[in-house]
Amino acid sequence: MTIEETLAKLGVTLPDAPAPEANYVPFVQVGDLVHVSGQISMDENGLITGRLGDDMETEAGAAAAKRSAIALLAQVKAACGGDLERLVRVVKLTGFVNSTADFTDQPKVINGASDFLVEVLGDKGRHARSAVSAASLPLGVAVEIEGIFQVR
Repeated sequence: MTIEETLAKLGVTLPDAPAPEANYVPFVQVGDLVHVSGQISMDENGLITGRLGDDMETEAGAAAAKRSAIALLAQVKAACGGDLERLVRVVKLTGFVNSTADFTDQPKVINGASDFLVEVLGDKGRHARSAVSAASLPLGVAVEIEGIFQVR
């Protein structure tokens, strides 16, 4: 089954790759690695905002992280000229969680992205990862995730 077929089976449609909101590019390819800029949590209704440990629960944060992972895949698809089958593997994710100083479940939040990528990609979705707290994130979003992907 192709990646696109797996996404369809899961009821996920990749959006168009989000355009940058500032002076940067959405991805840079160096050799067979694509470095994707941070993708903020948003869905078809707009930004997913909130602060974990304050007005957002861990499960909602994980759902926001999944949306960031969907945007990451959209950027990889754009980097691959529309052909997700060029994706070899997810190398590394760095997840930033908008959270209070006493919130300690950042890894559970970023699991929303990690679990989704493994569900869609199988073993090539397994990756190295960091999950860190941030005092705030752009536009008040709950999650931002950047990634490194190997492509052919």
